[in-house]
Amino acid sequence: MSFWLSLIGYQAVWFVAVIGAGHGLAWPGVLGMLVYALVQLACARNVRTDLALIAAGLVMGFLLDGALSRSGLADYAAGWPNPALAPGWILALWVTFALTFSQSLRYLQTRLWLAALLGLVGGPLAYLGAARGWHVVMFTEPAWRAVLALALGWALATPALAWLARIGSTSSPPRPTTRGACA
Repeated sequence: MSFWLSLIGYQAVWFVAVIGAGHGLAWPGVLGMLVYALVQLACARNVRTDLALIAAGLVMGFLLDGALSRSGLADYAAGWPNPALAPGWILALWVTFALTFSQSLRYLQTRLWLAALLGLVGGPLAYLGAARGWHVVMFTEPAWRAVLALALGWALATPALAWLARIGSTSSPPRPTTRGACA
């Protein structure tokens, strides 16, 4: 998958997930992630690395967003499958984001400090955009507590995903890619 296809694909899944959740539906984000992941895996240089990124994204999303939900710091729209857990559409975004580390965010694999900074700032901004634009996440007042938890969580998760992608890409030889959208 090319840099631009990865970047645009991630943004498309983000909008599909958030807009779907805004309408009370978790499935559009999950479906968008499945399409993105299938294309990514079909074009993957290293399928094992991408599968590890998928698993790590799921675990990180389950832990961070699940903790926010269970603690009462955040309330998510479309709380499927269980309102007390991280919703499916959020987990879909985590998986999609994790997969970008072998493509459009490959640059961060060797710049973990920059990955931490991106997570520290970009993670909470994405949630605030989703909260203000589509009302799919509401923060308990004072909201700064949830935003701080998101900033710290994403500042740890983003370089962890970059590191995982780096060790995965160096631990086994890459698969030859084909021409077309995968180039």
